[in-house]
Amino acid sequence: MLTGQALIYFIYVVAAASVILAGEALYLSLANRRSHLVAVNRRLRRLAGEVPAEQALQNLLRERGLTDSGDFVFGLVWLNKLYTQSGVTGNPLTFAFSFLLAGLAMALLLWSLVGLAAPGAVIIFLLVGFTMPLIVLRRARGKRILKFAKQLPDALDMIVRSLRAGHPVSVAIGLVAREMPDPLGTEFGIVADEVTFGLSMEQAVRKLSERVGFEGLHLLAVSLSIQAKTGGNLTEILSNLSSVLRERQKLRMKIRALSAEGRVSAWIISLFPIVMFLILQLAAPSYYGKVWGNPVILPIFLIFGIWALLGDLIMYRMVTFDF
Repeated sequence: MLTGQALIYFIYVVAAASVILAGEALYLSLANRRSHLVAVNRRLRRLAGEVPAEQALQNLLRERGLTDSGDFVFGLVWLNKLYTQSGVTGNPLTFAFSFLLAGLAMALLLWSLVGLAAPGAVIIFLLVGFTMPLIVLRRARGKRILKFAKQLPDALDMIVRSLRAGHPVSVAIGLVAREMPDPLGTEFGIVADEVTFGLSMEQAVRKLSERVGFEGLHLLAVSLSIQAKTGGNLTEILSNLSSVLRERQKLRMKIRALSAEGRVSAWIISLFPIVMFLILQLAAPSYYGKVWGNPVILPIFLIFGIWALLGDLIMYRMVTFDF
């Protein structure tokens, strides 16, 4: 049995140990949180949580709509490729059902509250449930490819410097995966992990090109494949490829600057009739009189609407250039 004095000392020791352990736990928690915050890309944030590299790779592929081996899941390859290249993370079915439910809810609300006709409600459902997700994915893919195109020359320069320092290609790609932010950092990290787990460099880069959809990566895959089969100075090849991509980026920005006037004119010409119609409806609701009851008005609006969309398409093609 402990005496009173010894019991007091024992309580002091336990209290001091508790404070030390609590401080250590708080420090480790803050350090772990900081490691998540300072991680430059999504893959490093996953690895900072002490997740095994193979499991982290599988999770990254699954949330992009791919199998554990990096292949497409859907039978509709173009749709699966669009979802993967958009960079949207999460379950693809959840993404699709969210738009379907939103379209159904909007159609039912307009049909029940506003009195929209059944064909109009069906059109709203089709637009929101099927057309809107495709538009969202295409815009996300375009923005992601542009961001990737800006990052790729810097990544190639980093690989060239690493190769000149004597590192193998796999180590150079791993360096890029650690130093570059998303989207390039995570994508090159997936390449490094796939090579680590047994995939050849040519196959890993080819899958990278399919996941991103940027043609510059196709050039990189072809360069690595030719170099692996015929030999050659890889650093010189990658350095030249980096210079080509930079010049193409400069040319793209120059063309966008020169075509800015045409794009703004297209927006003004397209939106002007709609804006004037809304202003007249607000300022003078009776301006059109009884014209809305005329049975010819709907076909006329439909014809002129299709004609305006055709003009918008022509103007879009005039100011849009493929590289």
